[in-house]
Amino acid sequence: MRQKNYVSGITGVVIASMISAGVSVQAQQKEYPKPEQMKPGMSEYWTPQPSIVTPGVASAGAALSAPSDAIVLFDGKDLSAWESPKGGPAQWSVHDGVFTVEKRTGDIQTKQKFENFQLHIEWQIPENITGTGQARGNSGVYMQGQYEIQILDCYNNETYVNGQTGSVYKQTPPLANAMRKPGEWNVYDIIYSAPIFKEDGTYRIPPYITVIQNGVLLQNHTAILGTTEYIGFPKVAKHGPGPILLQSHGDPSPAISFRNIWIREL
Repeated sequence: MRQKNYVSGITGVVIASMISAGVSVQAQQKEYPKPEQMKPGMSEYWTPQPSIVTPGVASAGAALSAPSDAIVLFDGKDLSAWESPKGGPAQWSVHDGVFTVEKRTGDIQTKQKFENFQLHIEWQIPENITGTGQARGNSGVYMQGQYEIQILDCYNNETYVNGQTGSVYKQTPPLANAMRKPGEWNVYDIIYSAPIFKEDGTYRIPPYITVIQNGVLLQNHTAILGTTEYIGFPKVAKHGPGPILLQSHGDPSPAISFRNIWIREL
C-alpha cells in the first residue's frame, strides 16, 4: 500500500509539472498585430476612369440620336455603309429618312465587320400589312452574318414561339411579346458578345446576346447554340468578325422599313 501511494505521488507531480509547463508556454506566446480597422477608402479605387460618352437626344416625335462614340450605320440619308452580300451597293429604297426592303434585290449587310457590340436599330411594320404567321412582315437582323434575331409582325399574329419577334431564330423564344401595332416604330437594343473558338472549331465560349424591344427585355444574356438554320439544327463553324446583315424575306406581305441604326464596339 505504501508503494502504491509513492507511485501515485510521482504521477501527480508529473501531471502538475506538465500543466505548469503548458501554462508557462501559453503565457510566453508571441502577440501579433490585429487587423487594421476597415475604412471606406480601403475598398475604393479611382482609375481607370470610364471614357465620357455623350448620350443621344430625342426631340419631340423624333428618333433618339446616336451617342458620341457610336458608328452611325444609317442616318436617314443613304446606304453608303451597306452593301449587297453578292457584291456591289445595297439597293434598298431610301426615302423620307428611312429605308425600305427591296425584296427583289436580296439581303444587305454592313461593309464594316464587327465582334462585340451594342446595336440600336428601329424598324416599322407597314400599316397595310397582310398575311399571317411567318408571312407577315418577316425580316431579321444577323449578328456577324451568322446569328439571326427575328423581325416579324407578332401584333395579334401567332407563330411558332422560337420564330416569334425577338427570338434567337429556331433556338430561343423571347421572354415577352412587346410588339407595337403596324404603322408604329419598334426599337431593338442589342448587346452581343462574339464567340471564342477552340483549335478544333468548336466553341470555347459561345456567342451571347441580350435583346430589348421597346424597353422590354426579350433575351437575357442568352447563349446562341450555333447558326440559326431555317431547316435543321444549329451548326458551329469557326469564323472571325462579321457584318450586321438585314434579311430580305420572300414572304408576299408589304415590305418593312428601317431607320436610325448605330453601333458601339465593345
